[in-house]
Amino acid sequence: MTAFCVMKLLCQATRNEHRYAKRFCGTLLTQTQQKRVFSPFWMVVSDPTKSVVFGLTQAFCTAEKSPKELKRKTAFGSVGRRIPYRILHVINQDGESLGNMHRAEALKLMDQHDLKLVLLRENVEPPVYRLMTGQQIHEEQMKRAEKKKSSTKSGMVQKELSFSSTIAKNDLDTKTKQIAQWIEKKYHVKITIRQAKDSNADMFTLFDQILETVSDKATYLSKPKVTREGVSTCILRHMSDKELKAYQKMEKQRNSTEKKDEDLKSNELHP
Repeated sequence: MTAFCVMKLLCQATRNEHRYAKRFCGTLLTQTQQKRVFSPFWMVVSDPTKSVVFGLTQAFCTAEKSPKELKRKTAFGSVGRRIPYRILHVINQDGESLGNMHRAEALKLMDQHDLKLVLLRENVEPPVYRLMTGQQIHEEQMKRAEKKKSSTKSGMVQKELSFSSTIAKNDLDTKTKQIAQWIEKKYHVKITIRQAKDSNADMFTLFDQILETVSDKATYLSKPKVTREGVSTCILRHMSDKELKAYQKMEKQRNSTEKKDEDLKSNELHP
């Protein structure tokens, strides 16, 4: 009788064990279906032919692997003592290579000479770090900021002016001053002239007059042309440094020639 009771208790315990194992596995499967990722864990696996089996699951993901994210480039500056690499290639403050060394040795040099470590190239083996002074870091930061600013291609601003071919001289002078201010800011200026009724004014001559007033800094981006009947346009832009130098050289030569001509005339009048 005692043996029968013991066997009954063992069977009951086995059934309870299987039931709890199924519940445990079911809960884990429900959670992983929501996350779609299994983490490493010890779990109990129920087997009807065996008692209890313990196994270690391996981490895996059912979702497709996304492309590797590009590493964010940190701002140029001191990395302090946060160096994730064991071996570094170190360059001193004078730009000379000190070879490969352990990061502990690089930090020791940094402390001994009161310098700062700056990451130069990370995508090489080993990564390249440089010992720099605070002044060197500041100067390099300024250079990089200036280079970034100059290389940034912002959209060109274009201003527009429109007036009639019979515009009064005072009004034309005012508009010409406005054009000069925009050219100084290196804006593009689109000028549109409408041919007035019963007017024989040459619109192309007006364009040339406007350009003449700002000829020391502007030139045509788009030469005057008739866009439709009675309407002509042109676009002015600021001259490049090279164009300005060429213009100044040409003006200097022209002034020199005019002065020589005046001197010759003066000598002829007063022998």
